[in-house]
Amino acid sequence: MQKQRRVALLIETSNAYGRGLLRGVVAYVREHRPWSIYFAEQGRGDPPPRWLASWDGDGVIARIENRRIARAIVESKLPTVDISAARLVPALPWVETNDAAIAKMAADHLFERGFRRFGFCGDARFNWSTWRTQHFIDAVRARNCECSVFQPQAGKLARPTEVQIAAIGAWLRALPKPAGVMACYDIRAQQVLAACRDAELAVPEEVAVVGVDNDELLCDLCSPPLSSVLPNHQKAGYEAARLLERMMSGQRVPPVPHLIEPLRLEIRQSSDVLAVHDADVAKAMHLIRQHACDGMDVSDVLRAVPVSRRVLESRFKRLLGVTPHEEILRVKLERVKRLLLDTQLSLSEIARRTGFEHVEYLSVAFKRETGATPRRYRNEARH
Repeated sequence: MQKQRRVALLIETSNAYGRGLLRGVVAYVREHRPWSIYFAEQGRGDPPPRWLASWDGDGVIARIENRRIARAIVESKLPTVDISAARLVPALPWVETNDAAIAKMAADHLFERGFRRFGFCGDARFNWSTWRTQHFIDAVRARNCECSVFQPQAGKLARPTEVQIAAIGAWLRALPKPAGVMACYDIRAQQVLAACRDAELAVPEEVAVVGVDNDELLCDLCSPPLSSVLPNHQKAGYEAARLLERMMSGQRVPPVPHLIEPLRLEIRQSSDVLAVHDADVAKAMHLIRQHACDGMDVSDVLRAVPVSRRVLESRFKRLLGVTPHEEILRVKLERVKRLLLDTQLSLSEIARRTGFEHVEYLSVAFKRETGATPRRYRNEARH
């Protein structure tokens, strides 16, 4: 009989990301042979647990966020997978969110809502914030737009929260309006919303805000409720556990990043607006969002909007970068993704609920959009 692996988890539970990582580790252990888990609640600045120095274990999964933890991990000489973007022990394999995909998802959402002026509110203490900043700027510039950045250095981030919010408010007041703003994570987005309130800026009409992590409790406590990108926390934890199992079995795992794609953007009131001043385009977009999955086509839109197809397509392309037909298909495919992830419905039933006459056309359109078949998309996201 093989002995049970002893694995230490140095992961915080104080935020949605850490809890999701732990759920992913649990999912891996349930699907494979069980581990004996040593769990220590860790804050980002906490020292390593005292027992780690003399612990007779087999492996560690850790968010290595400070140099004391890094030193203890190196000294332990145990197989370890790092799940932090800080990269304080470069010799370790590491699992992290795909920050380029996260930033692009937020930028695409704001652009689809009609915004052409953008801002990013970051936190210079964290690599993932710096990476998301640059990727968001790149995604915005790819659409021939510019982005203003608020990312004070670490010293200023130690100031009281109300001072930080006042500084964010001053930055927001200077932004051309309406503006779409991405915050590096939900807590920063909460501060942006507070700054908007103090500066008497209407959300989402003047400033639309998107966060990252989709911490549901935090998002719902925000005023108004916060739209947020949902990373695949659980898949990141699962992948870290899979890599550690390989290392504990004697396999060499190169010290390269394993980047996990985000799941979706959860739209709430903070960005649920259409920043388009063309009344016909705004009405058409409203109809499409309401009825795209009811079997709508462009002729249905034209019956409600008193312009020719050529004129409407020209305005759509100029303001939104897509045609009405492309927007209808996009809305339908977004609904398909949600049903694939959140339900056990068959593909034929999903096709019926999203306005596709034929399953085959749904599959072709879905693969062209995502690069994966619906079945593969569902299996990979859940796994």
